[in-house]
Amino acid sequence: MPVNSINTNVSALIALQQLNRTNTELDEVQGRISTGLRVTGPVDDASSFSIAQGIRADLKAYEAISQGIANAKGVTSIALSAATSISDLLGDIRRKITEGMNAANTSGQQSILQADFENLIGQVNTFISNAEFNGRNLLSAASTNVGVISNIDGTTLTIRNQSVIQTSSVALGTQSISSTATATTALTFIQLMEQTVAEALGRLGADTRSINFQDEFVSVLSDATTTGLGTIVDADLAKESARLQAVQVKQQLGTQTLNIANQRPNILLQLFQ
Repeated sequence: MPVNSINTNVSALIALQQLNRTNTELDEVQGRISTGLRVTGPVDDASSFSIAQGIRADLKAYEAISQGIANAKGVTSIALSAATSISDLLGDIRRKITEGMNAANTSGQQSILQADFENLIGQVNTFISNAEFNGRNLLSAASTNVGVISNIDGTTLTIRNQSVIQTSSVALGTQSISSTATATTALTFIQLMEQTVAEALGRLGADTRSINFQDEFVSVLSDATTTGLGTIVDADLAKESARLQAVQVKQQLGTQTLNIANQRPNILLQLFQ
């Protein structure tokens, strides 16, 4: 049989406990709606939060991979553009060499052709020296292969150096077309360089395609990982919105119940009137 007491109001205590639980639930729902997350910390769901933190670390790693690949694309793009320009210029150099092989040329004409030849070789060297991106130049004689981290497991792609272009350019630059005899010799060197540059363009094109493919693949992996993270921690806002209304009603009812329970001791006053 319940005891009527003004010191211990059991009904009020029960109502207060329930109201506190409702307020806690309301804070949880409001937190999910404001952040868009179902799991914001280990208190919400320790295992899910731990898994989510690992996935977030993977996503940051993918960002770093994408940045590295972007730099690699810059290196290959600059090298490819420079090598293409050199390839175009080699046609002009071959023309000068061919003109220099004409036995009908005067010494003055031969001198003019020699000057043009030297200027064109100088332009080739300018293209090579300017083919630098972020401190990397794939065309210079001192260049080395560039390793690019392509995935978060540490695998790498290799961008091959094309130092043979400058090596060939130096060899061609030692030639002269000041006479028909030397021009004939220079023809062999220009043909070798044309072949060298063509092969280098093929390798640069292949490496560029590999980088582009990997960039697309990493983007797909990052998007899939982001989707997976969302399924673990994201809140269903439609569901939480409906739940919010229900909890708010519970809070109002709980408050009214507590008010009623707090009025109960006043009934005892009637016994002493």
